[in-house]
Amino acid sequence: MDAALRALNRFGLGARPGERARLRDPRGWLKAQLEGGPPLVAPPAKGAPLAIRDAIRAYRQAGQANRIQQRSPQQTEPQQLRQERQVARRSLVEIVSAEATVSLEARVQSERPFVERLVAFWSNHLCISTAAKVLVVPLAGSYERDVIRPHVLGRFEDMVLASARHPAMLVYLDNFQSIGPNSRGAARRRGRGGRGLNENYARELLELHTLGVNGGYGQQDVEELAKILTGWTVTGLQDGAATFGFAFQNPLHEPGARSVLGARYSDGGVAQGEKVIRDLCRHPSTSRFVATKLVTHFVADDPPAPAIERVAQVFRNSEGDLRAVSTALVNLEEAWSPESKKFRTPQDWMVAALRALDVHEVGPMTVATMRQLRQPLWAPQAPKGFADSMQDWADPDALLNRAELARTLARRLRGNVDDPRTLLEAIDVPAADPLRALLADASIAATDRVALALAGPAFQWR
Repeated sequence: MDAALRALNRFGLGARPGERARLRDPRGWLKAQLEGGPPLVAPPAKGAPLAIRDAIRAYRQAGQANRIQQRSPQQTEPQQLRQERQVARRSLVEIVSAEATVSLEARVQSERPFVERLVAFWSNHLCISTAAKVLVVPLAGSYERDVIRPHVLGRFEDMVLASARHPAMLVYLDNFQSIGPNSRGAARRRGRGGRGLNENYARELLELHTLGVNGGYGQQDVEELAKILTGWTVTGLQDGAATFGFAFQNPLHEPGARSVLGARYSDGGVAQGEKVIRDLCRHPSTSRFVATKLVTHFVADDPPAPAIERVAQVFRNSEGDLRAVSTALVNLEEAWSPESKKFRTPQDWMVAALRALDVHEVGPMTVATMRQLRQPLWAPQAPKGFADSMQDWADPDALLNRAELARTLARRLRGNVDDPRTLLEAIDVPAADPLRALLADASIAATDRVALALAGPAFQWR
């Protein structure tokens, strides 16, 4: 693979027609994308904060009415309640569909595709999931827009802190319900059961967001961190609230000093949690864990140790400056080696196909197609996010899905391609590869030739 194609595919999101020929300085092109501000996008109308708040309230009210009806069946018709809840749920789905369309379209249209790839990477690293909880559904787009995008070229600790405070993460990993066992809130609830200390977010913050599973923490650290983060919750879910977002409620916060990884944190309310999160982000284990994931994504499924160490060192020396870390990735010789290969995930494949076909607008149907490919936006099945290795995406059923969708795309977008041979600009194909002859064979329908290019082995790699 030549350097231009490596820059366009490995670091970028796939080549557009004519882009490969215009790219004279691949590394300079990538580094130039890291200059300037973050890749912000405007929310769709359905993604406005008050629209999200109102949709969540309607869904919660419908659920509450259903519970009341179960206790007093004579008050309301069950069918009416079911319909009301279905309408409320549909509103939540419409929000995430509109948000996902904006996100996917940003990838397809972007003139800074390296930065858009970084947005996708960090969204997956600090993932939330619409597949886990209904209330996360309308918040997913806001999470990427307000947590990931503003910080993708900033400091890692600022991104993690923004993640910890966002309603999507607070709801997804249950921290919005976590109550300190010795807090005033717990004392008022004593004897009534219900909510208590929840360790979910604290555990994933240590294992998946910062230190890594082998980062040197223990169960005691999880418990102490969970207590520090009690009181971090969401405001605006109840009727009458004027605002919607993060709130620190001191009555729910576990009082007292706590110890995490041997460091002592005095009780300072919300500041106690902010301090420990920043310290975790600066921990040496975090630099190595994050560097390993980055090198895996940009170099190979089996990441070379020297490359990991170089990126980790930049992470440590820059105190998590993600612009500097991203530059270090471009400077890795291993990332440019012909021997290093990365199999395209379904999202990668779809975006690359749309860019190769010179698509500029994305509709809800394209977003829905990602579910058919088993990688819907913002819906991983576990807090560790979507997998990033060939073995997770190259099974026969997955490849058959791609072949079917390649034919669908070829039929729908045939008019975007004057000559199927132009697709060779986006693919690393040796001179003797049979695909070259097939794409030039006028006896084969043009639609079939486009489908062959998108479904062929070469297009599955970046």
